[in-house]
Amino acid sequence: MKVIKVIQLAKENDLEMVAGETGLDKPVTEVMISRPGIELAGFMEFFDPERVILIGSKEASFLNLLDASLQEKRLTEIFKLNPPALIFSTNVEIKDIFIKLGNKYHVPILKSKLRTTALNSKLYSYLQENLAKRQTVHGVLMDINGMGTLIIGKSGIGKSETALELIKRGHMLISDDRVDIFQKDVGTLIGEAPKILERYLEVRGIGIIDVVSMFGIGSYRESKKVRLVVELEKWEEKKNYDRLGLNTKTTKYFDTEIPIVTTPVLPGRNVALLVESAAMNEKLKYLGYHAAFNLTREVMRNIKDNEQE
Repeated sequence: MKVIKVIQLAKENDLEMVAGETGLDKPVTEVMISRPGIELAGFMEFFDPERVILIGSKEASFLNLLDASLQEKRLTEIFKLNPPALIFSTNVEIKDIFIKLGNKYHVPILKSKLRTTALNSKLYSYLQENLAKRQTVHGVLMDINGMGTLIIGKSGIGKSETALELIKRGHMLISDDRVDIFQKDVGTLIGEAPKILERYLEVRGIGIIDVVSMFGIGSYRESKKVRLVVELEKWEEKKNYDRLGLNTKTTKYFDTEIPIVTTPVLPGRNVALLVESAAMNEKLKYLGYHAAFNLTREVMRNIKDNEQE
């Protein structure tokens, strides 16, 4: 599980610092956001102090129904549990009691320019992407005509060389050598490069290449949804390789299964073209066109017609 600090949360979501500056180095570890309702009514049994707290118009309106002393009592109970931060939406007035308690208990008080619903959605999406568990895969992730294609295989099989050729053909690199994958939702896998490896490609005999400097900004993107895995392996003469593609094999990352295609590598084979074709063929399947099924159906129809004749 990754951890971010409140100062990073504030900076990357354009949040204004109002009070509690001494708590900006606090860690944020929970994806879910707390919107206190029953807690302001005094029921604290299920309150999770690890969550960022969002105060919108509803919470502020309910708090205004309480007298000043009761407001301070209920808020003090929350601040004593040391939540990472309190974030206010644009239309909510930040009362002096929040500033007082934020400074006293070192809890950052932040203000957004967004309304409550939009802010809640933005924060949840941000925390989900930045705190989700990562799985590291040895391979290359490419964006091939919109298809996030993960190329895997043993070291030295030619993954990076294939990626270089694909970049020359107009496709985009996401990550080379190490791909960090996280599950945004069940069925949605996102791949990205570690910060230190962004834009770089290693080719044996040449060294490190900065693809943006060499091929332009259109050759790289930061992240991509993984839709297909292509495994490169050395040709085995006695192995039976799939020649029709009727049976779709899958591999699993977290709770999500995605199609996997095994491509044998032989001298003289244009591996980049094969990977590109596999990605485009899979894209057609997503769009509802399955060439192998169509061909099989036509063959069976011809056989049936010939039998009738």
